[in-house]
Amino acid sequence: MTQLRNSVLLDQASRCVAHEHDPSQGLVQPIYTSTSYHYLDEAAQPYPRYFNTPNQESVSRKIAAIENAEAAIVFNSGMAAISTCVLSLVRPGDHLLMLRGLYGGTHSFLVSELTKWGVDFDFAANIEEFATKCRPNTVLAYIESPTNPCLDILDLRAMVQFARDAGVLTVIDNTFASPINQNPIDFGIDLVVHSGTKYLGGHSDLTSGAVVGSRNLLDRVAEQARKFGGALNPQDCHLLERSLKTLDVRVTRQNENAMAVATFLQSHHAVTRILYPGLSSHPEHALAKTQMRGFGGMMAFELHPNQPIREFLTRLKLITPAMSLGGVESIISIPALTSHKYVSEDDRRQSGVTPNLLRLSIGIESPRDLIADLDQAIEKSSQDAS
Repeated sequence: MTQLRNSVLLDQASRCVAHEHDPSQGLVQPIYTSTSYHYLDEAAQPYPRYFNTPNQESVSRKIAAIENAEAAIVFNSGMAAISTCVLSLVRPGDHLLMLRGLYGGTHSFLVSELTKWGVDFDFAANIEEFATKCRPNTVLAYIESPTNPCLDILDLRAMVQFARDAGVLTVIDNTFASPINQNPIDFGIDLVVHSGTKYLGGHSDLTSGAVVGSRNLLDRVAEQARKFGGALNPQDCHLLERSLKTLDVRVTRQNENAMAVATFLQSHHAVTRILYPGLSSHPEHALAKTQMRGFGGMMAFELHPNQPIREFLTRLKLITPAMSLGGVESIISIPALTSHKYVSEDDRRQSGVTPNLLRLSIGIESPRDLIADLDQAIEKSSQDAS
């Protein structure tokens, strides 16, 4: 896969579909359920917790190819990938900088666990704050772009320049964008993490995560991973590799649908705030155009204060109120009650996560049907309130 990526398969769509030669001659790799592999020498043989079984290595190579990286490791959840990655790069006495407005699960992990490991941290809202809050013992900058759920865009080129000048490693969660819309490693970001449960899986039927980057840094992550566990089982490796074949097709459709839905919401009288980087009204729209090939399937919006949110959610027929994101079906949630429930009220406020903010993950349905569903739910819930 890596050799093909460097020679023939230059397009993302081709990398998604490409398969490796398998001894069985099948186009689809078999599911290797074995936990033990025969050996007669001193070389380490495949073992699930070593992250080197045939299914683990096959899907890892494909993810690395799609992200334009040297290597990848797959985990059994996004948080397993994130926590293992971060803790493999810091030591007691180190200092970490994190972007304000991160996904709630990541925020909670970093805030609650880093101090237990003797690692100090600070929040930074922009590149300028990263520079001013950087210390001699700062070793890592952790970011998202777009952020979850407020879709803030960070200048990746400026981030890399700051990090190189300061001698700091960079890690980005690329889940919201997906590798189809953005490849942070092309800008010089050191490591990329994904919740593979979202766009990479894309069918709401598996939980996974991935860390992607250079072999040198992935060796450090792998060493920590073998101690922590968190390896992805062969069945989910198989499902994930199957899903990656349609990643380009799915995300391209989700990009188109999201642009149509965001444009509709922007013009609706009951919508007071709409956050989508594809809209010219987004404060970082111009920046997003320089580092994203597409603007993604995620958006956030707020309804008028007089609009009853729960009634609106119950009136939806095609769009489902549910957790998670990135699947082929459109789902909606209230971040303050779900993804950011365990983030302090003050941190939520500073990140722009208001009690009325709605996060909408656009699927691959007809955009006309999605717009019609949102429109009727807004109108009927408004009538209920009156």
